[in-house]
Amino acid sequence: MSLIDAQDYSHFLSNIKQNIRHHQLQAMRAVNKELLALYWEIGKSIQEKQTSLGWGKSIVQTLAKDLQNEFPGRNGFSSRNLWCMRELYCTYSENEKLQPLVAEISWSKNLLVMRCKDELEREFYLRATARYGWTKAVLQYQISNQSYQKYLLGQTNFEQVLPESIKSQAILAVKDHYSFDFLELSTAHSERELEQALIKNVRQFLIEMGGNFAFIGNQYRLEVGGQEYFIDLLLFHRRLRCLVAIELKMGDFKPEHKGKMEFYLESLDRQERLEGENNPIGIIICQNKNKTVVEYALKNASHPIGVASYSIVQQLPEDYQNELPSPEEIAERLLAWGEGVVDNG
Repeated sequence: MSLIDAQDYSHFLSNIKQNIRHHQLQAMRAVNKELLALYWEIGKSIQEKQTSLGWGKSIVQTLAKDLQNEFPGRNGFSSRNLWCMRELYCTYSENEKLQPLVAEISWSKNLLVMRCKDELEREFYLRATARYGWTKAVLQYQISNQSYQKYLLGQTNFEQVLPESIKSQAILAVKDHYSFDFLELSTAHSERELEQALIKNVRQFLIEMGGNFAFIGNQYRLEVGGQEYFIDLLLFHRRLRCLVAIELKMGDFKPEHKGKMEFYLESLDRQERLEGENNPIGIIICQNKNKTVVEYALKNASHPIGVASYSIVQQLPEDYQNELPSPEEIAERLLAWGEGVVDNG
């Protein structure tokens, strides 16, 4: 037998490992779909018996006891879980659009989504969890942080300047309002103090940004024409495969902030963007913003920019509820996402 080349074997082993992981993931997805299909059928059967035969609540407790005796060690057949199966069926039985999405995420995540009262809000979290692979903890945080409302209100020019392939993902990647409630800052803080506090709490900061962001650096240095310029924060978005420049601003958004960000994005595009990466995007995060001013400022921007506000107390501004798009507009945006990626747990 001839000697095995170390490099050839390394590639061979890497391919085998990748193949194993791929099929393990496919198996997990198949199991999840079958489990959700089973729970759907059980919930449907309970609902039908209660509706057609008038069976009362006690039937669920009796059924749970008998199933646990027949299948010992299975936690999924508690009376509480059986009621949740019935709720799953009742929630989605008349919504053919959402039914396929249920099987794309795990049962524990479905339980969280079902707590949402609004149908469009449930669709948002179903699609986002599947597409972005949110863990249960991240999904819980996104729901409690009212991410649905914040994403819908987002002000960007992505529709006009980004390619179709990443447009929808990019819109979802930028919120309209960020809650930095994890920071111990006084109301009268400086931009530098805000930046340093975010760096010290970088893990929480990246979670609040929405996932898939990686931290590259702060006060990121650029040199143009022999002069130095510094971006407050530079991130990388793994799914969008692009650099994300973040500028922190005290007070209100001003139109000149847009011009400075475009300069940074042009510099990043020419000097820092690697082969295979998409064009950089920018996020200007201010304490406050006038939506009309932002709209005017972004109208003719040639680089992809989003403008958001922030607070250090976790609450959604009171006027947000009145500014939400109509149900028809929300449904149209959600459909634009297309098919999500099946959740892997």
